[in-house]
Amino acid sequence: MPDYKAPLRDMRFLMDEVFDYPATYAAIGAVDATPDLVGAILEEGAKFCEQVLAPLNRSGDEEGAVWKDGEVTTPKGFKEAFAQYVEGGWNGLASDPAYGGQGLPSSLAMAIGEMVAAANTSWGMYPGLTHGAMSAIHAHGSEEQKQTYLTKLTEGRWTGTMCLTEPHCGTDLGIIKTRAVPQADGSYAVSGTKIFISAGEHDMSENIVHLVLAKLPDAPAGTKGISLFIVPKFNVGADGEVAERNGVSCGSIEHKMGIKASATCVMNFDSAKGFLIGELNKGLNCMFTMMNHARLGTGMQGLCNGEASYQGALRYANDRLQMRSLTGPKAPDKPADPIIVHPDVRRMLLTMKSLNEGCRALGYFTAQLLDIAHRSPDEEKREEAEGLLAFLTPICKAFMTEAGLEATSLGMQVFGGHGYIREWGMEQLMRDARIAPIYEGTNGIQALDLLGRKVLGSQGKLLRGFSKRVHKLCEANAEHGKFKAQVAQLAKLNQQWGEMVQQIGMAAMKNPDEVGAASVDFLMFSGYVVLAHFWLQMALVAEQKLAEGSSEKAFYESKLMTCEFYFKRILPRTAAHQLALAAGSDCMMQMTPEHFAV
Repeated sequence: MPDYKAPLRDMRFLMDEVFDYPATYAAIGAVDATPDLVGAILEEGAKFCEQVLAPLNRSGDEEGAVWKDGEVTTPKGFKEAFAQYVEGGWNGLASDPAYGGQGLPSSLAMAIGEMVAAANTSWGMYPGLTHGAMSAIHAHGSEEQKQTYLTKLTEGRWTGTMCLTEPHCGTDLGIIKTRAVPQADGSYAVSGTKIFISAGEHDMSENIVHLVLAKLPDAPAGTKGISLFIVPKFNVGADGEVAERNGVSCGSIEHKMGIKASATCVMNFDSAKGFLIGELNKGLNCMFTMMNHARLGTGMQGLCNGEASYQGALRYANDRLQMRSLTGPKAPDKPADPIIVHPDVRRMLLTMKSLNEGCRALGYFTAQLLDIAHRSPDEEKREEAEGLLAFLTPICKAFMTEAGLEATSLGMQVFGGHGYIREWGMEQLMRDARIAPIYEGTNGIQALDLLGRKVLGSQGKLLRGFSKRVHKLCEANAEHGKFKAQVAQLAKLNQQWGEMVQQIGMAAMKNPDEVGAASVDFLMFSGYVVLAHFWLQMALVAEQKLAEGSSEKAFYESKLMTCEFYFKRILPRTAAHQLALAAGSDCMMQMTPEHFAV
């Protein structure tokens, strides 16, 4: 397995130099998040991830989670690592101090989350789902529910899940069958089966708090009749501690392609005692609080696997000797040159590097928006952040996971045949990365959400919220000597972005299938343009630092050269997506099911 090294310099570059997190923290009142404290937290987080979690990654994959008689045992070392994680205070880093948290910004917690997932994606699923459950309870739960559940979840004694999917329905939650029957004491008897429940059962905490979507017997049809319930594995006594076992059991766990150490459970609810969160029939709105956090986290998983794969591929490319450089030997004292001298290996490494670092910028900017949306005292800034979040969240989830899958595939390819062999760990990273485009709403669903609901549904308002930022950046640097060509390239794509929306919208008025046919290409086009915007920002900062005579010359020069590669070799992919979506839906929809028959 490749040794993981937290990319702290690149993380601090974004946090301190590109997005100015310190100014944002001051503006939202996070006075404790000083640069010194943030630096110390990142350093300690890196040590934990590199020294504790990363060594468990391969062994966790080989051992996997084990189900027996309704109980799940996590791989060796996982439970102890979780205890260490909790003891270190990581679980409550960004949680509300009213319930035992430290109250630090969520963007800082996300940076720690990046290191966790890059070091050990499977292990990171256990606290990751807990944080999503905490956010939903915090946003929609009663004060009694917060005191009962948030304190224990923050403390790390209990963990949480989100239970949506059922055997007969995934995306179409309107047809769920799980039922909640009102009881005389104000609780509900919840019955049904949920599948694909990450961390639904395990041995790492005293209790597991399930957030379950269900319908009352007289609920309206479709999604308008869904409610959300807290259903703990063990009921909670009057003293707030674990009491008798609830009617919740794990029927089995899935045998998966990747993230094998993460228990993906079939959960059975048999008249389990549950408690309504929020209003009746408004459960989907409550769950979306959890899902939006989860979707950014899933997008970051794409980056994390891509980063781990890049680190392994880079080390291998510097060590592996094969053939001589086409321009003459670069290591004449050795029998062959390291493969990093060959153009095609450079292509793969730079593709990985440019996608990873661009996606990190997108993720960190989006996390900064979450801080502003939730904590800024300025209503106008909160509204602006909410609009940008609505637009960027599906791009984060879908584009970043597609980029991560490409990066892990290239990482294997750099190793050649050795990449396909288990002992090197590169194939595990690709297997682990493959789930990310699927769960938390498939990337096809994210694309429909972006184009159909967020862009066309807002009459282009949400797109303009971001494209105006691109326009201002390009306008301010239109005559920049070094970046003039890149600015012109980005400005043209930004203009075409809006034109594409108008064309799709006009076509969709005649045929709604045009939205579905164009959506994935539109999302990928959007992702490449968004990353180009951030790459230009990063390059401008790097150039300024070099002009100031920075001692970190190689770091900033690398940014400039990677930016050039992205604009010349990656951004042109947008042209193919433009042509594809302009082709319309006819070539997809004209075939009948019989035409697909073998």
